[in-house]
Amino acid sequence: MKNTKYGFGKSVSYGFEEAIEKVTEELKKEGFGVLADLDFKAILKKN
Repeated sequence: MKNTKYGFGKSVSYGFEEAIEKVTEELKKEGFGVLADLDFKAILKKN
């Protein structure tokens, strides 16, 4: 994945859902949490 001046990327061998679960777990270990989970696909489908 390419780094840009706006952010950075990381390639992993997990599927999307598994990657989200793993990131969420690791954030909890560090004292962070996910405050909101936005489903943009569903939001855009409504309009």
